[in-house]
Amino acid sequence: MDFGLSLASYFVLIFTLLYILKSWKKSHVTNFPPGPRCLPLIGNLHLMDFKKPHEIYLGLAKKYGPVFSFQMGTQKMVVLAGYETVKEALVNNAEDFGERGVIRILKKMDNGMGVISSQGENWKVMRRFTISTLRDFGMGKSTIEEKIAEECVSLNKYFASFKGKPFESTMILNAAVANIIVAILLGYRMEYDDPQFKRLLDLTNENIRLLGKPMVSLTNIFPLLEYFPGSHKTILKNAEELYDFIRRTFVEYLKNLDENDQRSFIDVFLVKQKEEAGSPHSYFHNENLTKLVRNLFSAGMETTSTTLRWGILLMIKYPHIQEKVQEEISRVIGSAQPMYSHRTQMPYTNAVIHEIQRVADIVPLNLGHLTTRDVTFRGYSIPKGTYIIPLLTSVLRDETQFEKPEEFYPNHFLDSKGNFVKKDAFMPFSAGRRACAGETLARMELFVFFTSLMQQFTFSSPLGPNNVDLTPITGITNSPKPHEICAVPRN
Repeated sequence: MDFGLSLASYFVLIFTLLYILKSWKKSHVTNFPPGPRCLPLIGNLHLMDFKKPHEIYLGLAKKYGPVFSFQMGTQKMVVLAGYETVKEALVNNAEDFGERGVIRILKKMDNGMGVISSQGENWKVMRRFTISTLRDFGMGKSTIEEKIAEECVSLNKYFASFKGKPFESTMILNAAVANIIVAILLGYRMEYDDPQFKRLLDLTNENIRLLGKPMVSLTNIFPLLEYFPGSHKTILKNAEELYDFIRRTFVEYLKNLDENDQRSFIDVFLVKQKEEAGSPHSYFHNENLTKLVRNLFSAGMETTSTTLRWGILLMIKYPHIQEKVQEEISRVIGSAQPMYSHRTQMPYTNAVIHEIQRVADIVPLNLGHLTTRDVTFRGYSIPKGTYIIPLLTSVLRDETQFEKPEEFYPNHFLDSKGNFVKKDAFMPFSAGRRACAGETLARMELFVFFTSLMQQFTFSSPLGPNNVDLTPITGITNSPKPHEICAVPRN
């Protein structure tokens, strides 16, 4: 008998038994939420469709109710479905459900730093600093609105250059939206044809796409798979290249830092770092800075630009709605530059943008949460440290909150007199303690970019509206399939 082979088999057996024991212990929590029966080692993986996991959870919610369990490998999770359930957890019990769930690939990328996947005091400090600094640089104010308006000019010029002929809009919309957060982070915008800018966008786009790959999901569940080739290694390699750029950038900023003239987010962080240089417990160190800047660049670009792509696609699919939007723009704004303040006079356009966000369902699974203590929730016992999925897609498609949840129907956000109506179940930015820190900026960007594009162009498809495919590519976000559009100038 080969001694090496026997030893390897022994370790595999021990590892397997430990997995089964861990799985058994987690599955025997008294009064844990119900869920499908688990298999040894894989849990409920045999039920999962990695191309559309949110659809699997929606189906299970119909069978097991709005609070149910699901097991990925040995990790027992709790899924929350429907507006009332998600609100009760994230808003009414914000502290109990307010920690960030650990996703292995994100943990390896960010090492628990930054703001998206960090936890505890680091997250509190970085989130507070981020929101405060974004506000100082104009989030929600006219100063940042002017930057968006200026970017609209460049974006419109690019669209007009095709003279109504078909083109693919993904990269240019990414670049335009990214330039707003770049202006805050670095203190200047970047040209669309800048090779460095294009590289940063490519790296970020590829990572967003790869994060939804089955191999990455499986690696998050079974750590041993990290040692095999796959998309997870490309993600980490891309992240490191992004970090190298950020490190080089803030090192240069440090050389020319003027504490009395802070022109960028990085400047403000570096000044804070100097102020706390003597503190052994300061969170303002270089690693947090690199992770925080990458977080903001990725989050500040991806969801907003993807929503705009959905918006254009939906206007092509429903040209009568596009015409009504353009009629309101002409009547209220005319040829003036659209500004965020115009939304109060434009209920239909505002409703259309909200409905685009609802139907686009950009982050259907939300980002995972974690219970901070043992919780009794809706009659079930959920232990401390349980991974929670607040199923945002179930909120945005809740039939008790939206009359036609499966349709694109702007009247969801209009009353009988045509006035705009807010909906509590409108949660594309999540809710509670972990709601998107840049929500105010994203809302402003969406309105100004979308309205400006609709003012300047009529959009169509070379294939015609009836052949527009609204089937999403599901990864960590829901994005449209690659498609060409025609932007015909209106003047």
